[in-house]
Amino acid sequence: MTTASAGATTSADIVIEPLEIAGRSLKSRLILGSGKYTDNETMVRSFEAAGADMVTVALRRVNLADPDSDAFIHHIDRDKYLLLPNTAGCYTANEAVRTARLARELGGWTWVKLEVIGDQKTLFPDNTELLEATKTLVAEGFVVLPYTNDDPVVCKKLEDLGAAAVMPLGAPIGSGMGIRNPANLQIIIEQSNVPVIVDAGVGTASDAAVAMELGADGVLMNTGIASAKDPVRMARAMKLAIEAGWLAAHSGRIPRKLYATASSPVAGLIE
Repeated sequence: MTTASAGATTSADIVIEPLEIAGRSLKSRLILGSGKYTDNETMVRSFEAAGADMVTVALRRVNLADPDSDAFIHHIDRDKYLLLPNTAGCYTANEAVRTARLARELGGWTWVKLEVIGDQKTLFPDNTELLEATKTLVAEGFVVLPYTNDDPVVCKKLEDLGAAAVMPLGAPIGSGMGIRNPANLQIIIEQSNVPVIVDAGVGTASDAAVAMELGADGVLMNTGIASAKDPVRMARAMKLAIEAGWLAAHSGRIPRKLYATASSPVAGLIE
């Protein structure tokens, strides 16, 4: 049995630091969407397996006139999960702003995952409209988390406008292609003074781990879990991948080398 040296990390020290967004602390760095599940029971069990404490809800699926009567919302424990309404399906800044205002007026929601889609086929964001909507909603006191391209310039502009986090895509929504442009994501992460949450395109656990190893603060996913053959098991896999990726990113990986480096000492070998 060995004793840890002074200052060395012990198993008790190995914890995942909480994710801080706009003064709120989230124990999990995995954020889940609530669409595409085959049934509400599977959705809830997946949330639990993932250990998530923030869940996005598409406002177009919610009866804003009477949220408590909506069967879909009723299955999500609002004491356990922070609901993050999103403006999915909006194609203009005005439409997204109106949707967010209605959510605040009727549901009391002041946090919003801002989506302004520019193309129906690819679901890529319209960044011109997104910037306009972000400026308006921040000025009105919303906590804005905008979904955008993996474009360092746009991400910096969103931060400068007051976004509480930036959420660049890893790949197109629902594509499952994983992280397609790690170089851009790394630039976004290095320049950002707000949390960077990779949103969209994650297909399996290794994709989530890559995002976190690049230095992302969190990952938001829906299809990769909800459309898996076993969503609950995949949710657990994603939880572990997020934790593994975060720990690896904060452990100081070895440098990449072209040639081998012996793992065992060569001194003292018997000749």
